[in-house]
Amino acid sequence: MPTNLYGPGDNFDLESSHVLPAMIRRFHEANVSGVPEVTLWGTGTPRREFLHVDDLANAACFLMENYDAPELINVGVGEDLTIADLAVLVAQIIGYRGRIVFDPSRPDGTPRKLLDLSRLQNLGWYAQIPLERGVTSTYQWYLSSVSQEVSAWESSA
Repeated sequence: MPTNLYGPGDNFDLESSHVLPAMIRRFHEANVSGVPEVTLWGTGTPRREFLHVDDLANAACFLMENYDAPELINVGVGEDLTIADLAVLVAQIIGYRGRIVFDPSRPDGTPRKLLDLSRLQNLGWYAQIPLERGVTSTYQWYLSSVSQEVSAWESSA
């Protein structure tokens, strides 16, 4: 059972994506257009754990070779952070220097989502991709994806 996943190929649609890819897109678009303020839902206090998809793939291979029991295994990084801290990290990686505002009239969702990784860690597996590095590489993928979309649109026009 994986925690919140992110990485290349993620869904960046603002209506249907999860929090991390939505933040990447929102801060990128605000940065490009010079918007002085980005408003995010909720209070920013809920805590979430994020796992890069390459770490999930690595864990799946590890478990196929090292685990043969009926109990579910949680896969994550074992650390969480607030949505507000995540927003600051994403804005920093993108280079957005405007204000980050939270709208407490919008829902926060579950206060905390952090998995118990004791079974997986007792087997010797730990995530290898730190959040900052993973978000940076995901943003680079997003930039190349957006660039390809623009090129395809321009060549069809």
